[in-house]
Amino acid sequence: MATVLQARPRQFVNTPYIERITRRALRYLQSGFAVHLRGPSGTGKTTLAMHLASLLGRPIMLIYGDDRFDSSDLIGGRTGFTHRRVVDNFIHSVVKTEEDVQQRWVDARLTLACREGFTLIYDEFNRSRPEANNALLSALEERLLVLPPDSNRSEYLRVHPQFRAIFTSNPEEYTGVHKAQDALLDRMITIDMGEPDIETEKEILTSRIGLSGPDALKIVHIVRAFRRKLDLTRHPSLRSCLMIGRIVKEHELAVSKENADFRALCADVLLPRAGKRYEEGSQLLNYLLDQLPG
Repeated sequence: MATVLQARPRQFVNTPYIERITRRALRYLQSGFAVHLRGPSGTGKTTLAMHLASLLGRPIMLIYGDDRFDSSDLIGGRTGFTHRRVVDNFIHSVVKTEEDVQQRWVDARLTLACREGFTLIYDEFNRSRPEANNALLSALEERLLVLPPDSNRSEYLRVHPQFRAIFTSNPEEYTGVHKAQDALLDRMITIDMGEPDIETEKEILTSRIGLSGPDALKIVHIVRAFRRKLDLTRHPSLRSCLMIGRIVKEHELAVSKENADFRALCADVLLPRAGKRYEEGSQLLNYLLDQLPG
C-alpha cells in the first residue's frame, strides 16, 4: 500500500513574500482548483507545496515525476495472483478438483488520494510523459477517475470532495522533462515562483541553520552579486546560500575576508556554476570577498 504522509512544517520560514504566495495558492485550493507552482530549481516549490498541504489539514500522497511512468503508476493495476483450489472427495472413489487463478488489483497513489480525499503533491510532474498523466484530466475537471475495465469493480471512481492536487515543475530545465499538455495546464492555476527576496533568504538562513543575521546577510549578498554579475540568474541562490551557511555554522568559520577557509568554501560552492567563465568568476568572487569586513 502507498505510504501516506503528514506534513511537519516546523522549519517552514514565513516572510511577507512567502505569505503573499501562500494566501493566493490556499485560496485557489479551498475553492477546489489544482495549483501549479512553477519555477527554477531552488525556489522552494516543494517546500511550499508541503506547507500548503499542511494548511489543508489532510493526509498527503507524494509523487515524483518519472519518464518511465505509465498510467498504471498513477491509478494502479493488476499485480500478483490469487490461487484457489477446491478438492471434493465426498465419494471416496471420485475426486473432483476446481482451480481458479486471478490477478489482484492494487490502487496506486492517485486512486487512493481520489478515493480518500487526500492532498496529492505531484512534484516535477512534467518529468512524466504526457500520456501517463491523462488520468488526471477527468479527475480534476469532472471529478471522476476512469479506471481500466474490471469485472470485480466499477470502472469509474467519484473523486472525494476533499481531494486537492498541488503540482510543481521547473520551466528552466530541459533535460528529462516533457512539455505538459495544454489540456492539463488548463485545469490548474499556475503560480510562477521567482527568486525569493533578500529578506526571505536571510530569514531562511537564520531560522533553519541558526546563523546570525549579519552573517546570513553577508552570504546572501555575496551569492546574489556573484550570480548577477555573471548573468547566472537561471540558477537561484538559495541552495548555494544554504550550503555555505550550513558549513559556516557547523564548523564555526568566520564570515570574513581574512578567513582562508571561508574564501575556499565560497569558491568551491560558486565557481563550478560559472562554467566556461571560470576565470572571470574567480576574479569577481575575490573582489566580492575583499569587500567584506576583516
